[in-house]
Amino acid sequence: MGKRRKPLTTDTLFSLLIVVPSVVLVGIFVYGFIGWTGIVSLVKWNSVNPDFTFVGLRNYVSLFDSFRFQSDLRNMIFFSILFIAGVIVLGQGIALLLEARIKGKWLFRNIFLFPMAMSFVVTGVVWRWLFNPQSGINLFLSKFGIAPGWYTDISIFPGWKWFKVEFGLPVALIPVLVAAIWQMTGFSLAMYVAGLGNVPEELKEAASIDGASKWKIMTKVLIPQLRPITFGLVLIMFQISLKIFDLVYTMTGSGPNFVTDMPAVYMYETTFRNNYYAEGAAISMIMLLIVMIFIIPYLSRQRGED
Repeated sequence: MGKRRKPLTTDTLFSLLIVVPSVVLVGIFVYGFIGWTGIVSLVKWNSVNPDFTFVGLRNYVSLFDSFRFQSDLRNMIFFSILFIAGVIVLGQGIALLLEARIKGKWLFRNIFLFPMAMSFVVTGVVWRWLFNPQSGINLFLSKFGIAPGWYTDISIFPGWKWFKVEFGLPVALIPVLVAAIWQMTGFSLAMYVAGLGNVPEELKEAASIDGASKWKIMTKVLIPQLRPITFGLVLIMFQISLKIFDLVYTMTGSGPNFVTDMPAVYMYETTFRNNYYAEGAAISMIMLLIVMIFIIPYLSRQRGED
């Protein structure tokens, strides 16, 4: 005879009542909408009137063949690499400096954390004025005969041919990078400060007793202990860089010749301005797949460690 199932207790039923609504809502409003977006990306719905004629991967092929989307991919690659590197290096460097016993470090910590209290929209407006070719920083640089075009500059460095676009860092993307790094360095700093607080004092004392210099303690003891935080920050910052919209939209828009355009901006304008719903859905699915490529290995690794 098979084993008799235990009757559901009151606590079990109560737990199910708490969990089931959340599971249903997530299933509908997250995975259901992802599935719907995937379906729309495979049809011919590129006007106000719905058209569910199946076209397969035609929308995706059209995207990858377009000059604008190729520009978006180039911008996303360079923005993500430099943004992540800037946030990690500055956040970790400032955290290590604050780890030293200096007077007033609480004040510096609050100053660096202040940008986190601002939205990307506010940051975009402020830095747009600062990098305005006719005002802001250029009022000072003009005294030395320097007047960069900043986000109006269409030059690409180094700029070699890549499909239909020039491959390299668009000069106009530099102001956006500066603003984004300034905004998110505070988050990185907070994570590293918390991580340094969890480093056992015994490790630092043992290294000091063994004759290690402050530089050796920092590079051989502290930084290796921060690797899990660094790995997590890379994933978080990559998601932010991929989905960046409000900062770019308020600061530069797509820019001349799409030098500051991003997939999220392209998706918004394609879907909600031009009513190309299938093409916009295809952009969304590509963004989702890129995120999944990086997130799934991380989650698998974490599950294995647990």
